[in-house]
Amino acid sequence: MDRSILHCDCNSFYASVEALHRPSLRDKPLAVGGDVEQRHGIILAKNDIAKRYQIKTGEALWQARQKCPDLVIVPPNYPLYLRYSKLCREIFMEYTPQVEPFGIDEAWLDVTGSTGIFGGGPQIAEEIRRRIRYELGITVSIGVSFNKIFAKLGSDCKKPDAVTVISRDNYKDVAWPLPASDLLYVGPATRRKLASRYITTIGKLASANPANLRRRFGKWGDVLWAFANGEDRAAVAEFDELSVIKSIGNSCTTPRDLEDDEDVKMVLWVLAESVAARMREQGFVGRTVCISVRDRNLQSFTRQRKLPRPTGLSSEIVSAAMDIFRANYRWDEPIRSIGVSMTDFSHDDIPVQLDMYDDHARRENLMQIEQAVDGLRRRFGNGCVRRATLLRDTALTGFDPKADHIIHPVGYF
Repeated sequence: MDRSILHCDCNSFYASVEALHRPSLRDKPLAVGGDVEQRHGIILAKNDIAKRYQIKTGEALWQARQKCPDLVIVPPNYPLYLRYSKLCREIFMEYTPQVEPFGIDEAWLDVTGSTGIFGGGPQIAEEIRRRIRYELGITVSIGVSFNKIFAKLGSDCKKPDAVTVISRDNYKDVAWPLPASDLLYVGPATRRKLASRYITTIGKLASANPANLRRRFGKWGDVLWAFANGEDRAAVAEFDELSVIKSIGNSCTTPRDLEDDEDVKMVLWVLAESVAARMREQGFVGRTVCISVRDRNLQSFTRQRKLPRPTGLSSEIVSAAMDIFRANYRWDEPIRSIGVSMTDFSHDDIPVQLDMYDDHARRENLMQIEQAVDGLRRRFGNGCVRRATLLRDTALTGFDPKADHIIHPVGYF
């Protein structure tokens, strides 16, 4: 028997939530964007009215305003978006425990075991769509299919506030005529490579010779061929907070270009303290540190390193991040933006094997100090306690990454 998989995608999520809380903006072109003065001037999300002006996510605010002079731009409110994400998830969980988030505004649901209670997949999808609209005040598009890939494709087919069914009977008619780029993980680079071989639709990808795809793309060629032919058998994971959160991180476009290692270290301290505090809020420690760097010419790279033991200490995160940075950057250009994140999580109450060479008492004391500082910052604000090294350049280190809540849900694989 085929599975019944749903993919729920909240429509224009950030902008929809903002319009819900700002009724005066509902009938205006609305976008959620960064801060021009802090060099965060890009569109993060936009409503349907703004989309009519061809405003795109990721474009500069000044470009968007050229297209639509009346565009209203509001700053992001991540705690509010996370709250609505949780409310959506609570509705999903009433139908199945197999709820796998894919970003803050998307999730797969496997309702195969629930069809005897709530009806078939399309019926459950319609009920969820109506409930989210009337209980939360936002809309959702839902794809229904026998696998995760086609369910995701279905949620993209018809927007907003719609249900699309892609079944074994109709998937060749519905999915195969669509552009190959509509398939999950066929990005611009893969699309260009496929197009160079005259593979422009999902149907042409499905009928391509798997051996030729394998020669061009390696194992990824087999994956794409299976996706196009509806042979995705990946399971929908049961909801679990630890599995949902893949990494916790913060990044920033700095108020001025970074010129040397000391500039980088000051910014990393601010970011690492935010990341460590978020991990403690979730009850996590992490094993892998990742940094991302973009220079003044917008050339970027990402590197990571596994630590010898899990940590939640900001000092250890900064030390590892600086080691990665020094090993990979030669200062050919000043740096425009930098980020740090932690992944490879375990719960912080899991026993760990001690060794003879660590100063465990000192690490425990440092953790207690950071937890005490967390309490002070929750009560008096994130700027009430600051490291002395950050006071050397308050214009550079005066930003508050804790206000930019970045928690990255787990990806497809």
